[in-house]
Amino acid sequence: MRFLEIRRAGREPASADFDHDFPALIARTLSDLTREERHVLRSVSLLDAFDLSLATAAAGLPHQAPALRLIERPFVRENPFGLWPFHLHGLIRSTVRGADDQTDDRWSPRDWQQAAERSHAALGEQWRASTGRDRALLVGCLRQGLGLARDFRLNLGWLTDAAWDYVGDSVWEPVAPPARQDQAAVETPADALAELLSALSRRQHEHRARTADRLTGVIDTRLLPAELHEMAVYYLAKADRDLGRSDASLRGMQHVADHGGRLAAAARRGLAHLARLAGDFPAARDAARTLGWEGRHHRVQGDIWWPHGEMDRAAAAYEAARHEAEQHGVAGERATSQAQRAFVLAFTQPEHADDEVELARHLVTGLSLRQTSHTIEMAALARDAGTDRDVEDRARILREQISISGVAIAGAVLELALCFHHAVRDDHAGADAGIARLRDLTRGGDYAYYADIAQFMLGRPAGQASAVRWLDDEQHTRDRWRALVTARQAHLRAGQ
Repeated sequence: MRFLEIRRAGREPASADFDHDFPALIARTLSDLTREERHVLRSVSLLDAFDLSLATAAAGLPHQAPALRLIERPFVRENPFGLWPFHLHGLIRSTVRGADDQTDDRWSPRDWQQAAERSHAALGEQWRASTGRDRALLVGCLRQGLGLARDFRLNLGWLTDAAWDYVGDSVWEPVAPPARQDQAAVETPADALAELLSALSRRQHEHRARTADRLTGVIDTRLLPAELHEMAVYYLAKADRDLGRSDASLRGMQHVADHGGRLAAAARRGLAHLARLAGDFPAARDAARTLGWEGRHHRVQGDIWWPHGEMDRAAAAYEAARHEAEQHGVAGERATSQAQRAFVLAFTQPEHADDEVELARHLVTGLSLRQTSHTIEMAALARDAGTDRDVEDRARILREQISISGVAIAGAVLELALCFHHAVRDDHAGADAGIARLRDLTRGGDYAYYADIAQFMLGRPAGQASAVRWLDDEQHTRDRWRALVTARQAHLRAGQ
């Protein structure tokens, strides 16, 4: 690059032109630029990537000519397919920011601070000005904006609304900027927000206990404004529920619901889920009726219907949930609803379940939704129940994958699907082993009725005194589950 810059100036390079270490070469390059070009270069060195308008706004200039001249320099790289096409190599960025240049317009610490503030504001303006739901722009602006706010201790500003947009789609791409080597502690609101969003995105790849620990750490800092603090409390309550910590989850969900913030409807949904997992289906149904779209009322209703063996009603509820998610443009909810629909229809319509499973797989592609992906694989197992399609081997692999996440309900649903397979095959020994695993997984009381359902599949009454409150008489639920088994057996005989 130094060679090209010298040739650009119209003279032949000489060996002495390169008798410098890298920072010195960068300092020489700075001196070769015009004053305005140096100003733009220093400004964009704060950014991972930029376009012409972002570079101009970051520099605080009224015209684009200096930025246009700068991007023609050989040390500015271009990726025409990037969200922002231009960037500096990381080593050049760090050297420009730390170069001991001898120019008469070298920047003071206050100059760097003001450039960071301009860059941060410019990113926010780009995000707010975007038309439609540009997810890539949202994530890009968040990642760069969080880095600037963290490194220069800026106010959160537009990052608060952007964080809410990020969680609203339930997609969970990596969003946190790279960690700073010189700072391990969470010291500013930007540090706390970066850690919060990182924990939420990483929960798809980490054990829920790790997620709960990280969110607890964010909450304990008390650095976030009230509405973002409630975001951390809500997702900690979700993690607690996944880990079987129902009392802690109840406290967190109730706190968020009582405060009436942006996640109040979601917290009320969480309370309905807690009633359902405790086996209080009338309470869960009553709560579901008050939730509306924001509380995902249709999906909650589907979650209530299928444990009763009402698979067609559950499938209709999940389809309605998927349609609502499509209307609101929430990709994660759409995929989750379709995965649940595929799961329940796999019990009743194995011949049509292929299409439902494939649609779910299509909708989850590109989304970081590990639990939804597990649901799709469990749907495929339920579809193949009673056959010789390696159901038990696939279940064994899926069981290992689920154990990594620490989500208790996923393991219980898997065992229930496997009990359905054993019941269809009249394998009472296999079913009894599955029921024993279910009792072990639900010994804390949550989802204890799954073991009852497994008994119903075999035509038996609940093996132990059950505290579950069904929506109708237990006998009706038992009959529906047994009918699913006998219908599958008849289907397989007809196929033979």
